[in-house]
Amino acid sequence: MKTWFVTGASRGFGALITERALAKGAAVVATARDPQAVTDRFGSHANLLAVALDVSNEDQAAAAAKAAIDRFGRIDILLNNAGFGLMGAVEEASAAEVEAVYRTNVFGLLTVTRAVLPYMRKARSGRILNISSIGGYRAGAGFGIYSSTKFAVEGLSESLHAELEPLGIHVTVVEPGYFRTDFLDSSSLSVSPTRIADYDGTAGKVRTIAAGLSHNQPGDPAKLADVLIAFVDAPNPPVRLPLGSDTVAAIEAKHVSDAAILSEWRAVSVSTDFPAK
Repeated sequence: MKTWFVTGASRGFGALITERALAKGAAVVATARDPQAVTDRFGSHANLLAVALDVSNEDQAAAAAKAAIDRFGRIDILLNNAGFGLMGAVEEASAAEVEAVYRTNVFGLLTVTRAVLPYMRKARSGRILNISSIGGYRAGAGFGIYSSTKFAVEGLSESLHAELEPLGIHVTVVEPGYFRTDFLDSSSLSVSPTRIADYDGTAGKVRTIAAGLSHNQPGDPAKLADVLIAFVDAPNPPVRLPLGSDTVAAIEAKHVSDAAILSEWRAVSVSTDFPAK
């Protein structure tokens, strides 16, 4: 029986994956700021342990990891799912808004990962799935601060992949596009109250588009959950897993754009080396 450790398990992707993991016979340590929300959603279940966890709290993260080991003896899969968005131009975001989203999306992920890794290293086994975003591969107007947190998750995941693979632990950064969850609602997305008129045609336009897209996104959350449940059994998991046709299109477009930059600026780029001996 595999044991999942899921952050942000009371709703969204975390809740869907918790539900499917339990149905498959796995054990789940389902964490949330309010564990009662987990219990209210899933009820009493022999393979479910609902734990209070603010991912930015190191003591809570250590206690949650220990509780998982005490109850189930192992942690096979860590799903770093907790996070939220911030919409607004980079200049419009306050220092407090930036700090809050980094505290959860980046430092929270690091805190939980560091709490779980000693147990995985001891077992020489484990899977870590870090939820990033289409915005973790390419950024755009209106989501600059949020995308910067997901770019950080991408870099951390690549480094963790290199460091942990020799120890039998596989790390994958998951890159969902726009899925029909509550991500664009106020429960998951903060909107900077500051508005600067100069950004009305860029970040301001994105605010309007996002409002119309909420609950009309192309991605099916249930299918994403099914994919990740099956994915943890893949024998050679990739370092990144794009999910959604919009993510695939965005990655392909960025590859084309970057190739064009290299082609145009190659001579300048390579001119900065010392002369070859």
